[in-house]
Amino acid sequence: MTFQNERRYQLAPNLQISRILNGMWQVAGGHGYIDPTSAINSMIDYHNAGFTTWDLADIYGPAEDFVGDFRHKLRQVQGEPALDNVQALTKFVPNPGTMTRPVVEQSINESLSKMDLTTLDLLQFHWWDYNDTNYLNALDYLSELRDEGKIKHIGLTNFDTQRMQVMADHGLNLVSNQVQYSLIDVRPEIKMEKFCKQHDMKLLAYGTLCGGLLSEKFLGKPEPLRGHLNTASLQKYKNMIDAWGGWSLFQELLRTLDEIARKHSVSIANVATRYILDKPQVAGVIIGVRLSIAEHIADNLRVFDMKLDGDDYSKIKAVICKSHDLFELIGDCGGEYRN
Repeated sequence: MTFQNERRYQLAPNLQISRILNGMWQVAGGHGYIDPTSAINSMIDYHNAGFTTWDLADIYGPAEDFVGDFRHKLRQVQGEPALDNVQALTKFVPNPGTMTRPVVEQSINESLSKMDLTTLDLLQFHWWDYNDTNYLNALDYLSELRDEGKIKHIGLTNFDTQRMQVMADHGLNLVSNQVQYSLIDVRPEIKMEKFCKQHDMKLLAYGTLCGGLLSEKFLGKPEPLRGHLNTASLQKYKNMIDAWGGWSLFQELLRTLDEIARKHSVSIANVATRYILDKPQVAGVIIGVRLSIAEHIADNLRVFDMKLDGDDYSKIKAVICKSHDLFELIGDCGGEYRN
């Protein structure tokens, strides 16, 4: 039985999201060919199952166009009111450099047009180079566009706590930061969760399943060769596992998760997702969708039918405490993109 209010989260006064968000990085390439028509049909299936929130970016290939096409089809088959139940959280990821109001507004207008929207639910901002402080100018212009109604809320993607403090001191009103957060990568616990609690911000977690590595598919298997990791996600998160503690420790973690999963009649992925969803500052977990290639709707739904108990947490922590300190190795959240 689904626990009350488990599937939705009030991220802001006028923005409620699914606690499991559909991640669209996979449509940007490196995850297999995505058939556009089949992809839109798959988006309808996710929506009908209650997974109504989409996480995407202006740099994720056709992702924003897919959202626009999806909204068009949903309007056709379910009527205009059905669109009120869709949340599309995109990102603005400019190249560093001078930020002007026209540059920022043009990008937002393009996203609005592609996604068939008049207002963006949440614009998540990313900046590649901290040494270039033009990111504050970009956020000022985004704030103006929010106040004018083109954006409901502004969030961040892969910013560290130090820069979030700079933004707070600058007087910016931000609702979220999207960061990597998993059983392998618990860096948000070091500084960011405390900051977010103090400033009424929430975290949107990605990488929670390590691109699919946190699953039965890899339980008891020898360490895969690089060439056998056939998606960009698998390659990316295998690197994180190597830094975290290596394949042997990862297998110990999988065995522990499998024991817990069997106890609750769920999957390893469900346990890994539940663990992060239970973190107090986490509003939602982003699970990638390989539209038209594979779907995990039924499995994802089981996350809401289970709770981890104290014994489960103790067993998990007994394994992850053996790992290396990724905060010390990589730095705060997002450091892997700037080192």
